Amino acid sequence: MAPVALTAATPNTSKVSMLVATTREPSGDPATLFTGERSPKPYLTAVDVSIPPKRASGTVQWPKRLPPNPATDFAVTSVREIETQAQGRAWFRQHIQGGHALVFVHGFNNKYEDSVFRLAQIVHDSGMEATPFLFTWPSRAQLTAYEYDKESTNYSRTALEQGLRTLAADPDVKDITILAHSMGTWLTMESLRQMGIRDGHVNSKIHNVILASPDIDIQVFAKQFAEMGTPTPKFTIFVSQDDKALAVSSFITGKVSRLGAIDPTAEPYRSRLEAAGITAIDLTKVKGEGLNHGKFAESPEIVQLIGQRIVTGQTLTDSNVTLGQGLTAVVGGTVTTIGNVAATAVAAPVTILEQPMQTARKRPADETLQGDFKPQPLTQ
Repeated sequence: MAPVALTAATPNTSKVSMLVATTREPSGDPATLFTGERSPKPYLTAVDVSIPPKRASGTVQWPKRLPPNPATDFAVTSVREIETQAQGRAWFRQHIQGGHALVFVHGFNNKYEDSVFRLAQIVHDSGMEATPFLFTWPSRAQLTAYEYDKESTNYSRTALEQGLRTLAADPDVKDITILAHSMGTWLTMESLRQMGIRDGHVNSKIHNVILASPDIDIQVFAKQFAEMGTPTPKFTIFVSQDDKALAVSSFITGKVSRLGAIDPTAEPYRSRLEAAGITAIDLTKVKGEGLNHGKFAESPEIVQLIGQRIVTGQTLTDSNVTLGQGLTAVVGGTVTTIGNVAATAVAAPVTILEQPMQTARKRPADETLQGDFKPQPLTQ
């Protein structure tokens, strides 16, 4: 995360600028910025990411050595802490695109830099016209830390709700799309549920909610959806019956089916999705890599579908979506063939499965509790 300078000799790179809110604890190291531990105070940072000109869509070019080479690697070129709402709104005025804001909430097993680079990749490859806002919660980025990560999403519910409210209150923001992945979908649903309980409904500027591989108990999701009130945003879910990560999650949680692994064309799911007005896109036929858990971002066609159609609220039909062969969507209870994505979907390199285990620092009780019972705004 330490910024590198672009020079006159740097090839024609692309730039993605984003605002990053986090409930992670600062690391004190510019190379990492934040750890996987929880902070009682949320932080807001403006980050610029440079993307190399020659790369396969759907991939993140991680540097093989530091500092990164912008000609071949994703590289951070600017980091600036945002300390006030006025600074945040000034940043948005400079980067707003048509008044559209995209909020990305990452999933289980992610470091701070993982989520920054993944959002940069999604924004660049999708061609979307929206201002990116990343919410990154405290994940220890360890496969054995599933329960810690799950509790970290609960810890971060109010901070995400507050971030969404702050965005919605900005007069330069016309509409908001939330894109959440894996365990981040739980955090998203809990924050929207909180908002609905407080106000009777979700803020009207939140137009679209996209849940990719949602790691949520199906019955719990139904309650969350109902309790956020009406009217609700437009919901789209990406599911895949060959998602190995969700299979493990189901085993851990008592063999309860996860929303992201259902067959949306089968009953009772089809009828209940229709009643709720939820669109489901089945990615089972899309070729993935590893755990088949990140197809939504790894497939060039799917990420473009997100950026150019769903974010703008367009209806998915076979007449306005061309992806190839055999991909199905359940729209209004009707099973629609919207094409077949290419079977060569590119996998994201560098999985955190290969990362070494790290021992978390033990914090004294007085340090852990100090300030935790006081509300901490993102900015003043």
